[in-house]
Amino acid sequence: MGRKKKLPTGVSSGVSHASSAPKSVGGCCVPLGLPQPLLLEEKKFLLAVERGDMPNVRRILQKALRHQHININCMDPLGRRALTLAIDNENLEMVELLVVMGVETKDALLHAINAEFVEAVELLLEHEELIYKEGEPYSWQKVDINTAMFAPDITPLMLAAHKNNFEILRILLDRGAAVPVPHDIRCGCEECVRLTAEDSLRHSLSRVNIYRALCSPSLICLTSNDPIITAFQLSWELRNLALTEQECKSEYMDLRRQCQKFAVDLLDQTRTSNELAIILNYDPQMSSYEPGDRMSLTRLVQAISYKQKKFVAHSNIQQLLSSIWYDGLPGFRRKSIVDKVICIAQVAVLFPLYCLIYMCAPNCRTGQLMRKPFMKFLIHASSYLFFLFILILVSQRADDDFVRIFGTTRMKKELAEQELRQRGQTPSKLELIVVMYVIGFVWEEVQEIFAVGMKSYLRNMWNFIDFLRNSLYVSVMCLRAFAYIQQATEIARDPQMAYIPREKWHDFDPQLIAEGLFAAANVFSALKLVHLFSINPHLGPLQISLGRMVIDIVKFFFIYTLVLFAFACGLNQLLWYFAALEKSKCYVLPGGEADWGSHGDSCMKWRRFGNLFESSQSLFWASFGMVGLDDFELSGIKSYTRFWGLLMFGSYSVINVIVLLNLLIAMMSNSYAMIDEHSDTEWKFARTKLWMSYFEDSATLPPPFNVLPSVKWVIRIFRKSSKTIDRQRSKKRKEQEQFSEYDNIMRSLVWRYVAAMHRKFENNPVSEDDINEVKSEINTMRYEMLEIFENSGMDVSSANKKERQPRPRRIKVWERRLMKGFQVAPVQNGCELDAFGNVNGQGEMQEIKVESIPSKPAKETAKERFQRVARTVLLQSTTHKWNVVLRAAKDSQIGRCTKNERKSLQNLGRAIEEAKRLIMLNPGCPSGRESPIRIEFEDEKTSTLLELLNQISAEISDSEKPKIRPIWRPPLKTVPARAMAANNTRSLTAPELKISRKSSPAPTPTPTPGVSHTALSQFRNRELPLCPSKLIANSAPSAPTAPPKKSAPTAPTPTYKPTTHAPFSVEGGNRENTRASDGVRSDNSNFDIHVVDLDEKGGHLGRDNVSDISSIASTSPQRPKHRN
Repeated sequence: MGRKKKLPTGVSSGVSHASSAPKSVGGCCVPLGLPQPLLLEEKKFLLAVERGDMPNVRRILQKALRHQHININCMDPLGRRALTLAIDNENLEMVELLVVMGVETKDALLHAINAEFVEAVELLLEHEELIYKEGEPYSWQKVDINTAMFAPDITPLMLAAHKNNFEILRILLDRGAAVPVPHDIRCGCEECVRLTAEDSLRHSLSRVNIYRALCSPSLICLTSNDPIITAFQLSWELRNLALTEQECKSEYMDLRRQCQKFAVDLLDQTRTSNELAIILNYDPQMSSYEPGDRMSLTRLVQAISYKQKKFVAHSNIQQLLSSIWYDGLPGFRRKSIVDKVICIAQVAVLFPLYCLIYMCAPNCRTGQLMRKPFMKFLIHASSYLFFLFILILVSQRADDDFVRIFGTTRMKKELAEQELRQRGQTPSKLELIVVMYVIGFVWEEVQEIFAVGMKSYLRNMWNFIDFLRNSLYVSVMCLRAFAYIQQATEIARDPQMAYIPREKWHDFDPQLIAEGLFAAANVFSALKLVHLFSINPHLGPLQISLGRMVIDIVKFFFIYTLVLFAFACGLNQLLWYFAALEKSKCYVLPGGEADWGSHGDSCMKWRRFGNLFESSQSLFWASFGMVGLDDFELSGIKSYTRFWGLLMFGSYSVINVIVLLNLLIAMMSNSYAMIDEHSDTEWKFARTKLWMSYFEDSATLPPPFNVLPSVKWVIRIFRKSSKTIDRQRSKKRKEQEQFSEYDNIMRSLVWRYVAAMHRKFENNPVSEDDINEVKSEINTMRYEMLEIFENSGMDVSSANKKERQPRPRRIKVWERRLMKGFQVAPVQNGCELDAFGNVNGQGEMQEIKVESIPSKPAKETAKERFQRVARTVLLQSTTHKWNVVLRAAKDSQIGRCTKNERKSLQNLGRAIEEAKRLIMLNPGCPSGRESPIRIEFEDEKTSTLLELLNQISAEISDSEKPKIRPIWRPPLKTVPARAMAANNTRSLTAPELKISRKSSPAPTPTPTPGVSHTALSQFRNRELPLCPSKLIANSAPSAPTAPPKKSAPTAPTPTYKPTTHAPFSVEGGNRENTRASDGVRSDNSNFDIHVVDLDEKGGHLGRDNVSDISSIASTSPQRPKHRN
């Protein structure tokens, strides 16, 4: 289709040439808002920008500003403008030229930030500041959302933070760019409500983008006074967001890991123990740490509360914690295993003595040693092991056995009387020791709650076990006290009540309930011992895996309970009547007692499915094989009922045993595998939490010694709290010092981190992009040098003749798509495009008729109206359109050309015929003389037609050229007609095909009045961009030629008339030629090819109809030329 070179008067160059309706190019319907098809001049403009051709870009922009014949803000098929291409190539000079010449920046600033092109960012920021008007959107906010490369909520600062570019972020922050502040996910302000109502997806993605920017390490370093605590808080906030907004959980968890990694990277920069100690002990409410002070490790406590496992497990921190843990026992870690066991056993046996010494003299040497973390741990562990030993003695009634073995006769008589008197007994001596331990445990938990707070207390899962254990023991003590009072009252009324045997007691007697709770408390007491396994590197990961498995068991329990309850309801409903019959057989004794002797089997069976609770118990024990098929043999049960009962029981067994239990095993295996993968980190984190509980100065004495008054407790009553003294000293130091040592160390860590990041970037190996950048700079310098030489009057036509240079694959793909009119749009189907059949021998197309939608007649009946509507619906259906496409291509494996490709197909057929005619014109000379015809074409990357003609011409020339050593010339990148005309000066014997362009199908261009023949020749010899896919050959005599010699007769020149269907035609003929250099007249004939643009509306050549830019660069190598 022909297109005008100029826009209507009054239309600015910045206005897009997109029409009001979608355009169809290459079978694609381009919707409004998307990149529209480009003019040829616009393609050359973008191509010159991409190659860094500054002179031609400058000329195109100057011409566009004068004539407004193209849109200088045009986009390629992928939505990239000229500024985007220059930024991608990091061509600052090109960016400056485009900005100065008035090309709209649009979202070029965001592209420059995304490409991390700092110089372009500075330039575009200055330009944006010049053109921005208060109250109006910024340039990147004016881009159509359909073609925008970035989300509407993205700001330059956010994008720079996403790229983590420290330099660009510093530039933006120095200019006063605002740091984004996200709203809480549960925020109910007017803005959040409005954004959620307008577009909830966009609002959610906007929050993700804001947090992605806030998590940038460079932004944290530049905006936070305490980057470590900022990373901790962001990590914890992102964890909560991941739990709340499950839709974006993976994104938030990735950002959380990024924050954790940043904190660890900062910790990597610490170089001395003093720096590490100052960082870990920093507390804004306390005085700064000084060497020799007791370490509070406030920052480490925050890291544990925020679950920064990699930070806590860092080798630097673990080394510092180890030195604190083993303080007071020098050389303990270097001892052998035997020596360690002896040392630990000695402390375990003598722990009561150590506790008594500390209670009496806390400041003595032994008392000071007991305050060391490792010694405190050994004493507490020894005390707890002794408590478990007491529990074992109580459960085994060891005090009675001791009296039987070592007691006197009187003691044995008292023991025998106590065994007969089972009610109203007082607690034993061992039970009193247990009571003292329980009181100590409760007081220890109360102290911990006051020390760390309720929130921190509840975060430790082992505290739940302690609370449950203590609650059970307290309940046992209360029930035993109540039972003692109750039994004492009964015995006071009737002394014989003391001798009632235990089997005669009530089922829910308070003492029986207390014994059950005491047994459960003992279980939890023994399980608490697992907590001590965290110290050991071998048992520690196993203990952590056990904790994870408990979580899996709890999750599995919900599904298991649902299945159990469902089948229990079904079986109870099916078998309740027959279970009642078995129950009636069981309870036949007077008083409704069960007859276990005669009907013991019935007494067992009725309980299986007598009620919902019993049915649930039966199904639970069936998982362990405790229920068999005999339990379904109930009295009076029918075969059908028995069958359904067995079927339901079998289904439950399959679901429970085969599916659910194996699912639980898989879940537990997965948990163990996850822990094993990060076993070192998980174990060190768990061990650190255990260590930190003993680093505190409180709770030095273990239970039960902690409930006894000590000298230290009395001294504390009459002394101020150490925290008050620390606050006063901290206040004075803050008044005296403006900057603490912690701030200086943090600045040093940030500087080291940024420096290391830059060193890592500089040490990256050279990539393909770096090489392409160098090539682009060289190419730009080449074009500038050629312009300088040409302005100086030098002939630079031969400089364009050079071999094809290899270009990166990315550039090749982009150029091919640009020149082929590639569009990112859906392909039209057969109903929207004209479908054509295969090409016949004459290059004609056979059109396939597509049924059109019936129009509404003037008058129609109800039946005709129904038929028309039904036919319209059928023709517009997707199935019908697809069937049309299938019918059009059912006999072809490559499909058929579209309407826009028809001319190219016709041109190809005519070009093939013209090539055959040229071969027949000069069949070759056996004498070895030079061929009378030599065609020189410049190959284009996307041209297969010109390449084919060039090969044909080369074969003709090779068969007749003398064996002369060729002179190698550099490859030709453009198609200058001026250089092709210069070729006539080298050959006086061979006529030459000369390419020129005309705007009408006339065989010879009509001279313009007032224009000389020399000017017209120079104009014709300008560089012409050709579209090889639209080139057809057409030879016609343009001028009479001199009569040829008899010895070398010339074949008659046939005439080939072009058709009106082709956009270009080639006219060949013989005419006289004059050498351009010295004016020598040639006796031989020249063969001119005139490329006629049939789509042009003008009748003659004009300067505005010819391109001002070099034609598209060729990537095919030129054959070496011969001199005569």
